[in-house]
Amino acid sequence: MSKYFATVDWSRDEGDFLAGRYTRLHAVTFDGGVTVAGSASPHNVPLPYAVEAAVDPEELFVASLSTCHMLWVLDFARRAGLIVEAYVDPAEGVMGKDGDGKIAMLSVTLKPRITLADPSRAGELAHIHHQAHEACFIANSVKTEVRVEPQ
Repeated sequence: MSKYFATVDWSRDEGDFLAGRYTRLHAVTFDGGVTVAGSASPHNVPLPYAVEAAVDPEELFVASLSTCHMLWVLDFARRAGLIVEAYVDPAEGVMGKDGDGKIAMLSVTLKPRITLADPSRAGELAHIHHQAHEACFIANSVKTEVRVEPQ
């Protein structure tokens, strides 16, 4: 069993905490030492209490699914003898009410565009995407619908 760590660090500012007028800006430090600015989404908390320039949990969720898929695609492509030159995925998550009336991430659509060293082998990518989706630890961990729509 593997363990993963992230430290979330937030401190109250001068705002009126009890009235909900306080910053949602915080730091997220990962076990490798990288720190990113985090915040609530401006879709959920009004500005200036949310910070648009920071990463919100919903974006991290979408990025986690996209990154996991990409890493598996690269590995399965390598195993198949395909050389991947570039991979870009403008992934998109959709939030809304689920069947129980709870706000949830309803779907995440991955839209990977892959550039191969040998474009004539692009037909092999559909199978590789399927393999990657089945192997992705994050996709296997969530109830959100995850779609892969290669571009």
